[in-house]
Amino acid sequence: MPDMPQPYELLDWKEKARQFDEYVFDFDSTLPAGPMIWLDNNKRNLPQQTFGLFTAVHDVRQGADVNNGEFHESLNSLAAILGAGLIGIDKTNQNGYNFVKMIQNYFNTDNGWNIMMNNTTPEVALLGGGYGRDWWYDVFPNVLFYNICDVFPDVDNAQNIQRMIAEQFCKADSVLNGNYDYSYFDYAQMKGMINQIPLQQDAAGGHGYVLYAAYKQFGDKRYLEHAKSAIEALDNQTESRFYEVLLPIGVYTAARLNAEEGTDYDVAKMLDWVFEGTKSENGRTGWGIIVDRWGKYDVSGLQGSITDGGGYAFLMNSIKMAMPLVPMVKYEPEFARAIAKWMLNNVNASRLFFPDKIPDANQWLPAMQGYTNSVVAYEGLRYADDLQSPRLEGVHPVALGDGPKWHKDNPKESMFSLYSTAPVGIFGAMIQKTNVEKVLKLNCNVTDFYSDRTYPTFLLYNPYNESVKVEYTPVREGTALFDIISKTYLARSVVGRADIEMPAGQACVIVELPSGGEIEKVDNKLLIGEEIISYK
Repeated sequence: MPDMPQPYELLDWKEKARQFDEYVFDFDSTLPAGPMIWLDNNKRNLPQQTFGLFTAVHDVRQGADVNNGEFHESLNSLAAILGAGLIGIDKTNQNGYNFVKMIQNYFNTDNGWNIMMNNTTPEVALLGGGYGRDWWYDVFPNVLFYNICDVFPDVDNAQNIQRMIAEQFCKADSVLNGNYDYSYFDYAQMKGMINQIPLQQDAAGGHGYVLYAAYKQFGDKRYLEHAKSAIEALDNQTESRFYEVLLPIGVYTAARLNAEEGTDYDVAKMLDWVFEGTKSENGRTGWGIIVDRWGKYDVSGLQGSITDGGGYAFLMNSIKMAMPLVPMVKYEPEFARAIAKWMLNNVNASRLFFPDKIPDANQWLPAMQGYTNSVVAYEGLRYADDLQSPRLEGVHPVALGDGPKWHKDNPKESMFSLYSTAPVGIFGAMIQKTNVEKVLKLNCNVTDFYSDRTYPTFLLYNPYNESVKVEYTPVREGTALFDIISKTYLARSVVGRADIEMPAGQACVIVELPSGGEIEKVDNKLLIGEEIISYK
């Protein structure tokens, strides 16, 4: 990936996330696209009201008056709630609704699976993405739910659901017994299944993550043992089985288990699997991280298909991968520079999905930028248009979406994807700019769920071929800035701000420590008192 991606622009991701939440959860929006939310009173799984969000703008399969108002996706709603919560919006009490409680209807008890799923009922499952037949769709909602429960603790019935999910995943891992060679898993029959969908061995990463989070939450050693079992199954793979997001989540879980529990999983190998992508013919062939320049734009860092039509990147995947990989550097700091460089490229290229951040000539619907005030992004960014627009012939890249392909009556504006934009708060909470362009300050704690976050921790990287001076303002006055990569103090007793000299091409992981704290080395770890500040 380029050291200096061009052209460069840093979005105000926190503001974009705030605008997205304000629009999407407004039942009376006056924007041209109209409201994107409705109430669902069918009371599936729980005797309570829930809500639906359009997956894509004006998808004809969705809305209060279509399909009984029940076709809506948890991957959309959960990501929107998580992203909002990360930037400080209280979704337990917003405009009279407890949206965090309302999403519990996705916990499917009626069908006997007893996990969070992408829809509330099988009756709408075949209308769209992956319910009970596509493993990542069934596992990832549980990852998001656990993360939401960390951001919004003590919501009524949430811990009960967390427990039941953990028990189901324990049973599933016991049945699988190291063999995750399936397209999906039937959590009611407790049986691995194979269908036309490629095998998804990286589901082990999702199992491992949820079970380790459950162990941290409840202290049950069974959850820890099955977390290890699932990650061991992932580690035992001989090639990349990367698809969507569960492999990066497994990498993060492996790194934490190595650091906190003394395991020895091959994190470097798994990271290679992510960034080099899937080559196996019976996996999701070609899925990986794009390293390329399309037309006048560097698009390195985006996740999607490396091979489809010259490349097809997705905003949702590109954002969500930051959720596990940025906090991972706390546990495996030797990868800090690589992750920081990837994030610089990823964050820069991710703006191109928004209608107001890519030229009219490079997008399908330039006249509709005001439809949602460019709050809702295009689903995808392709190397080349695949929808036969004469205007876009020979144009690279092209912002567009698959919505019109899903149903013959879907309007063109279904290219704008709430599902893809929903996790934008992850970037909003994580990314801070500094006084030096292209030197980002990445919050490593914000998505390090179920962990000790006593000390603020930030990842910085200097992409220039000369040293730069970065103005660093700590979270609390009077703290010392300790870099766990170089194992040196960069500043002590900081009042106001410190000027940090960053060498060319180097990264640092700064932990903000109490001034005067005595660092001790114990079993190759660095501690202040009983708090671990560096695992290596």
